Amino acid sequence: MSKRQNESYTKKDLISQLTAMGLPRDKVVLMHSSLRLIGLVEGGAATVLDAMIEYFTAEGGLFCVPTHTWGNIGQEITLDMKDPHTCLGAFSNFAAADPRGIRSENPTHSMMVFGDTERALEFVSDECHISSGTDPESCYGKICRDGGYILLVGVSHSRNTYLHCVEEMLNMPNRLSAEPRKVTVRRMSGELVTREVKTHHTDFTNDVSLRFPKYETAFRYHGAITDGFVGNAPAQACDARIMRDTMALILRNCKGKDPLADEFSLSPLLYR
Repeated sequence: MSKRQNESYTKKDLISQLTAMGLPRDKVVLMHSSLRLIGLVEGGAATVLDAMIEYFTAEGGLFCVPTHTWGNIGQEITLDMKDPHTCLGAFSNFAAADPRGIRSENPTHSMMVFGDTERALEFVSDECHISSGTDPESCYGKICRDGGYILLVGVSHSRNTYLHCVEEMLNMPNRLSAEPRKVTVRRMSGELVTREVKTHHTDFTNDVSLRFPKYETAFRYHGAITDGFVGNAPAQACDARIMRDTMALILRNCKGKDPLADEFSLSPLLYR
């Protein structure tokens, strides 16, 4: 349950909310969030991050925060591993600066990973050499591989970056740029790694992720979503494998038509 807007939350309150949702502590969980919608928390962003790390890593799990730098494409350095500034706002910047985490070297869609060091290092390995920001071989694909979850806190599926990865898994056409872009990562050692990656691009809309919320009804139908609260923010814990399987079913039933080609709701016939 959430509190009244003028009340503040403690770390214990946040952990109690996660416990009430019945979320696992031994899986990989990537959280997209709005710190503002969480509301007043004693200790602010530090307490939110501490609560998430404490809960989700208690039994060997990994807690991840996106630290994207796709906004730097075209600049000399796309990702500087020593620079905590991201494209995603205050909480991502705060997490990127936390020394407890290990940041992936994904040039455009990096994430900060907290938990067991050995497991985290395996999870972020080879990120510097992927062919797109959400390549199925990237951390996004590993969330599915490991039976993990996407936790949306105060945000909709339009922020669910993992769904870009699913579209690549399913070889959906018209999702990546025809030509790759040059990107450069400055590693912690100072070494520069330059390569080319394809970026997200769809001909029929400027931002296909704004249509990802169309999938939510189908995800709910197949039991992918567990609802709750984090602070005052409504939260959805979304099973990565069920989301992938649901999108695969929809794509098959579309028989060649793009399910996101228009803004209308998906027909139940596509996912039942």
